[in-house]
Amino acid sequence: MKFTLSWLKDHLETDATLDDIVERLTMIGLEVESLDDKASLKPFVIAKVLTAVQHPDADRLRVLSVDTGTGAPIQVVCGAPNARAGLVGAFAAPGTYVPGIDVTLSVGKIRGVESHGMMCSERELELSDEHDGIIDLPEDAPVGTPYATWAKLDDPVIEINLTPNRPDATSVYGIARDLAAAGLGTLKTAPVEPVAGDGACPVKVTIEDGDLCPGFALRLVRGVKNGPSPKWLQQRLIAIGLRPINALVDITNYVTFDRGRPLHVFDAKKVAGNLVVRRAKDGETVLALDTREYTLTPEMCVIADDNGVESIAGIMGGEHSGCDAATTDVLIESALWNPRNVARTGRELGIITDARYRFERGVDPEFMVPGLELATKLVMDLCGGTPSEAEIVGYAGHEPKIVAFPFAEVKRLTGIEVGADDSASILARLGFEPRGTGDVIDVAVPSWRPDVEGKADLVEEVMRIHGVEKIAPQPLTSHDAVNGRILTTIQIRTRAAKRALAVRGMMEAVTWSFIPAKHAELFGGGQNALKLANPIAADMSDMRPSLLPGLIAAAQRNADRGFADVALFEVSGTYEGDKPEDQRRVAGGVRRGTAKLEGQGRNWAGNAGAVGVFDAKADALAVLEAAGAPVDKLQVEAGGPAWYHPGRSGTIKLGAKVVLGTFGEFHPKTLEALDASGPLCGFEIFIDAIPEPKAKPTRTKPRLDLSPFQAVKRDFAFVVDKAVEAATLTRAASGADKKLITGVRVFDVFEGASLGEGKKSVAIEVAIQPVDRTLTDEDFEALAGRIVENVAKQTGGVLRG
Repeated sequence: MKFTLSWLKDHLETDATLDDIVERLTMIGLEVESLDDKASLKPFVIAKVLTAVQHPDADRLRVLSVDTGTGAPIQVVCGAPNARAGLVGAFAAPGTYVPGIDVTLSVGKIRGVESHGMMCSERELELSDEHDGIIDLPEDAPVGTPYATWAKLDDPVIEINLTPNRPDATSVYGIARDLAAAGLGTLKTAPVEPVAGDGACPVKVTIEDGDLCPGFALRLVRGVKNGPSPKWLQQRLIAIGLRPINALVDITNYVTFDRGRPLHVFDAKKVAGNLVVRRAKDGETVLALDTREYTLTPEMCVIADDNGVESIAGIMGGEHSGCDAATTDVLIESALWNPRNVARTGRELGIITDARYRFERGVDPEFMVPGLELATKLVMDLCGGTPSEAEIVGYAGHEPKIVAFPFAEVKRLTGIEVGADDSASILARLGFEPRGTGDVIDVAVPSWRPDVEGKADLVEEVMRIHGVEKIAPQPLTSHDAVNGRILTTIQIRTRAAKRALAVRGMMEAVTWSFIPAKHAELFGGGQNALKLANPIAADMSDMRPSLLPGLIAAAQRNADRGFADVALFEVSGTYEGDKPEDQRRVAGGVRRGTAKLEGQGRNWAGNAGAVGVFDAKADALAVLEAAGAPVDKLQVEAGGPAWYHPGRSGTIKLGAKVVLGTFGEFHPKTLEALDASGPLCGFEIFIDAIPEPKAKPTRTKPRLDLSPFQAVKRDFAFVVDKAVEAATLTRAASGADKKLITGVRVFDVFEGASLGEGKKSVAIEVAIQPVDRTLTDEDFEALAGRIVENVAKQTGGVLRG
């Protein structure tokens, strides 16, 4: 949004300097993006040509003697066709930068004659495209005076960067209102006086869809004389980057920026019959004012007459009914349009206009009629004519929003201490209407602030006007103790699980949360509650009950592309129902081919074997250990869910009921259903099923006790039934004396006819750590007896002879 300083002062009575205004604009949320103080025009002065003689060596050049007000004439060589004695124009001395030609002048020779500067054209000063001759000023223009000051071209241009929620600041008047509320002057609030009309408007308006057009105001002005707009109006439009066209069009552009009220003018003689506001017909076209033809759709709103579409509502008028030098009767339109519809239409057609910029943000509905009156007054002042009465259709008036505003919210949300009276005063100066007394009041939102919805918006208004610079810097609060943990237990365990699996050579994958229905049913899912209402693809119809289908599919895709040996993992959510408690946090992984922990593929020292159940088991236990599960108390049972191989899978439990995970090689039928092949094993660990650790009485680490006595290892071999699990045997051995026995490890398993039918031999190594004294042979014998007794009691095993 651009505007000039003098334009701002049309609405703001202030003695503030330009620097003060710029600083305050930024402080109240209207960030100044650029400032052009017109310093580039300051070096140019008004000068008078005393004599003009033919250049001795060039037909198109003249040698001028120029009075610049210093008393000593200056010689200038000039090629302008209108250079003559007595001409008064703009002079640039040597050392002056001329923006229109991007040159810094110096004393030079032109065809052998010295030139000490130049007389400038409008294009060289970037005032217009005129370059047929040098600037020709009135004879009474004061010689020696800065040209920009005399021509009122030294008006600084300010550009602010608007956020989409501030439609009120798309007008110079709205910006002046904010500055006045911030204490930088007084707002000039003279109301727009209605214009008396001569008879009813002969053109009537019909609105077919009130949602697209909540209101429409129209007026006919007869007998206008269209032509160039006055110099002051052209200068303001040029300053903000607009090209003057003619008085009627320039007036609509001026009101758009001055009051944030976009308007449109039709040449009344080119309009056939009455106007209708309707949806466009499919395939209907319109030749717009930018000379481009647009094809419309039924979602777009248009203004049409008996001939067809005359304007794309809220965006751009049509070329057919545009005003030109021959226009004598004009229809002035001031309407309200649906912001969403304008935004969507503009985006689909690729049209960006100042009208669209304002309508899609929301214009002041209460200024629809005053905007028409203001435009009518300007047309009469600049073009003459006789207006009719206004035709107003559809507008039912504005019902202000009422927001309950607790004054305490200012302190709570911003940390700024602003008194209740000050808060109410700020809101009142911004045009809000505080009502009531007490700690909570009702505030009526003005019609020009559609962005204000709740109490937090009112706090923002108070804060920006009171001044964010008044927030005193505060040091960070010092804590005597170390801060508590920030991450939740699930977050900590998720990170630990990812790190543990990555360390084991697995690569993290991110798979879809939705899978084909047949895959979901294969892994225990497929319930109606977990089917997507609007799947992104036909084969992504169900929420996944397990991570394994996606990981197996990913591993197979890698194999299909030549990467057969892959190890993938994912830590994410699975879904057993449509309730929050049915979502689980799971760490899952698969290994394919020869992707073992110790290496993969072929090697001169020995080829890696295919992955199997024990690789999956090791991965699963690594995750549990990293996540803080009590691995010394875990139980591993043979067998798992149906998607695993029945003889090569297991279930990890904590106690009889708590299932922490499953692992194993996949069933051939599972792989066939998933269209996968090759050696494949995998696991799933239910991270959220791991019990929370017990609270410690203190955060300090326990004392480290190191025994001074030598550790001892003893080997035992037990003959047990083949059905007895090794883990059961090791637990029985370690339970013989938990104080002395620090570890039990299986190092050999043997089966043979010498042991008997259905028997096996399991050899274990028991680590014994004396604590308070050196153990004697008798102590070892007693301990061994307890070990043999405990194993026999829990497993039925006997010591192998």
